[in-house]
Amino acid sequence: MSKYIIVGGVAGGATAAARLRRLDEHAEIVLFERGEDISFANCGLPYYVGDVIAERGDLLLQTPAKFRGMYNVDVRVCSEVVRVDTAQHTVEVRSADSVYTERYDALLLSPGAKPLRPPIPGIEHPRIATLRSVQDADRFRAMMETGRSVVVVGGGFIGVELAENFCERGLSVTLVEAMPHILPVFDTDMISLLEDELRRHGVELVLGDGVAGFEEQSDGGICVRLGSGREVHGDFVALAIGVRPDTSFLEGSDIALGARGHILVDEYMRTNVPDVYAVGDAVLTRSAQTGKEAALPLAGPANRQARLAADSMAGVGRAYRGVIGTAALKVFGRTAAATGQNERALQAAGLKYGEDYRFTVIFPRHHVTYYPGAQEIALKLMFRTSDGVILGAQAIGSEGVDKRIDVIAAAIGQSLTVADLQEFELSYAPPYSAAKDPVNMAGYAAENILQGRSVPLLPRELAAEVAAGAMLIDVRPPEEYHTGEIAGAQRIPLPQLRERLHEFDPKTPIIVCCKMGLRGYLAEQILRAHGFTAKNMVGGYYYLRMQHEEEI
Repeated sequence: MSKYIIVGGVAGGATAAARLRRLDEHAEIVLFERGEDISFANCGLPYYVGDVIAERGDLLLQTPAKFRGMYNVDVRVCSEVVRVDTAQHTVEVRSADSVYTERYDALLLSPGAKPLRPPIPGIEHPRIATLRSVQDADRFRAMMETGRSVVVVGGGFIGVELAENFCERGLSVTLVEAMPHILPVFDTDMISLLEDELRRHGVELVLGDGVAGFEEQSDGGICVRLGSGREVHGDFVALAIGVRPDTSFLEGSDIALGARGHILVDEYMRTNVPDVYAVGDAVLTRSAQTGKEAALPLAGPANRQARLAADSMAGVGRAYRGVIGTAALKVFGRTAAATGQNERALQAAGLKYGEDYRFTVIFPRHHVTYYPGAQEIALKLMFRTSDGVILGAQAIGSEGVDKRIDVIAAAIGQSLTVADLQEFELSYAPPYSAAKDPVNMAGYAAENILQGRSVPLLPRELAAEVAAGAMLIDVRPPEEYHTGEIAGAQRIPLPQLRERLHEFDPKTPIIVCCKMGLRGYLAEQILRAHGFTAKNMVGGYYYLRMQHEEEI
C-alpha cells in the first residue's frame, strides 16, 4: 500500500488528495496544512472583506472532518512541515504540541505563496496587513469597524479588488502603485478604462510613486511616506505588492529551487528528486506559448497541476501543457479579462510591432444593438504577422467580457490563427450575442490587416505621419462630433466621401478616423479603390480617447 504525503491544502493540495483517493482507494494519504483551514476560497477573500460574501462559513469549501469523511484522508491542520529529507523519504512536522517525523512513498509539495513584506521602515505596524487567509480577512473586517480610510499599497489584482471592496463599504480609499499604471497584465493603452472606473467611484490613484516608509500618527492612523516626498494617510494600510513562493523550508534540501525560490518541475510536475512532486503558486513551470519558464499564481493552473501531479504519482500521468495566463477581475461596473501575452511581454521578448506582430482594437456590443441593454466591449487582439497565430487578447467592458476571452484562450491553447476565429460557430440569440460574435469580428479585423486589405495606424504613429504631410480625415457623422474633436482633421462624413474625392491630392497619403474603426475601414477601401494611399486609425476615436490623446 502506497503512502502519499501532501504539504499544503487549498487549491493544490486538497485537489491532489481528492484525485489520489479516486485513483487509489487503498492508499494512505496524509495532508499537512499549517493553517486552520484545509480548503477555503482564497480568491473570494476580498469579497468577504467587502461583505459581498456575508457569511464567513461560505468561504470554507471543506472542513477537515468533512474531507476525512468524504475522501478518507488523514488531515492534520495546524501542522507545519519544516524540513524535507529526500534521502530518507521523510518530512519533519511541527504541531502545537510536538515535533515528529513522517515517512512517505511519494511527496507532493503545495506550499503556495506568501505576500511580500519588504524591509520598509514601519512596515511591522499592526495596522498594516496583508491578505492570504480567512483570518487575515477577519483582521481587515475588524479594522474597518473603527477605520474610515485606508491606503492600499499595490495595484495588482488583490490591491484593486480590495480597493473596490473597501470603497463599497464606504471607506475613503487611496491606492498607491509604484509603476506608472495599475494591473501590469493589461497594456497601457487599455488600462485607462479601469483607472477611470476607479476614479469615477472615488478611489484616489497615486501612480508612479513607491512607498518609502510608514509612520504612526498621534490619532492612531498611519502616514505613508512616498518616494516623491508626498504623504498619504489612512486609518490602516492594506499591503498587496505581490507574492513569493513559500519555500524557505526546502532550503538546504536536494530539491532544486529557482532564483526567486520557486520549485522547479518538469511537465509531469516532478521535481529533480525522485518521488517528489510540486504544484501551485510555488512552482516554476513553462509557458504553453513560448516554452520559457513561467510562474503564474492563479487558482486555475494550480487545480490542473494538482490533478496531473496526482495522476503522475499514481502512475497514470500525462504531460502538463504549461500556462497561458488567463485571468479576469471585476472593477466596480466593469469586467476586465486577459489571456496570452500582452504587448509588453512581446516587446520584452524582442518582437517588433509591424515586423513580428500586430494587433487590432475593436469595440463591438456584447449582443445585438436592437435588443435592449447592448454594452460595448473594448477588445484588443494580438497576432503574429507571419502566420496569424493568436498571441494574446485583452477585453474590458460591463457585459460579455469573460465569455469572449475564454473563447480566445481556448484558441491560443490550440495555437489557432485569426482566420480560425472567423469560423467559430458560437451560440447566438439576441439577448446574448450577435450573429457575428465579437470573437468573429476580431478575427475579421485581424485578417484584413494580415492580408493587407487594411493598413492600420496606431495613435502613437499618428503625429509622425501628419508631420510628414499626411492628410487626416474624420469620417464620423456630425451627430458624433460632440463626443470629442480629432484635432487637425478635416471633417468629411463617410456618405459624402465618394463625391468629394476630387478635393484630394493623389500624391498625399490619407489617414481616416471614425468612431470605432469600422467606418474608417470602409473609407479606407473607397480611397484605395480610387488610387489613394490610405491608412485606417485602429479603434477610431474611441481608441484615441482611451489613451487621453487630447491633441493630434
